[in-house]
Amino acid sequence: MFLTTQVGYVGYDYTYIIIFAGIAILSYIVQASLKRKFEKFSKMPVGMTGRDIAEKMLHDNGIYDVKVISTPGMLTDHYNPANKTVNLSEGVYSSASIAAAAVAAHECGHAVQHARAYAPLKMRSALVPIVSFSSSIMTWVLLIGILTVESFPQLLLAGIILFATTTAFSFITLPVEIDASKRALVWLERAGVTNSGNHKYATSALRSAAYTYVVAALSSLATLLYYVMIYMNRRD
Repeated sequence: MFLTTQVGYVGYDYTYIIIFAGIAILSYIVQASLKRKFEKFSKMPVGMTGRDIAEKMLHDNGIYDVKVISTPGMLTDHYNPANKTVNLSEGVYSSASIAAAAVAAHECGHAVQHARAYAPLKMRSALVPIVSFSSSIMTWVLLIGILTVESFPQLLLAGIILFATTTAFSFITLPVEIDASKRALVWLERAGVTNSGNHKYATSALRSAAYTYVVAALSSLATLLYYVMIYMNRRD
């Protein structure tokens, strides 16, 4: 059912409400599971801190021009290709646990991708300035576009195009993150950081982290389709 007013299309379809509610619930479950696992695996010790693991993985892959630094916050870990730094959150940088090992190795997986010119990473990096620009204006473009869709549908179409770039970014991110985790898990086992008894926990932690990107991509796609339906169902 679509609801309309004189100012334009401002309706909704109950199907989309169900979809969005389902995605929201799924996102909550995934995030709660991830938090629970990291809390549990943070209490399982390994012989090296996150910093030590990151530096060793980089060097084992012949990478010596990437710095490992500590960054404030929780779960703020990331690799910055612009200045070639592996940024580990405080809890990962100095922690010698399975959780820290998995996160540190995963971020170094991105550094290895960068060094090997991994195609999906190059695509994602190329999209960053476009997505940054799109994100800065698309909320207002979409809002005004919905309100004026009957008289000026081109504005909503522009908003959809802007939003589509962020959706594309979300899906391109998936293989980048999955590949980084695969590289991390292979190295952790090969380097002897994990063993037959605890490797499964590192695998579980990174798999749960990957699910958050899957949910984010599905949520972005559902939202994009919702805006497309508003545009397609406007009164001509």
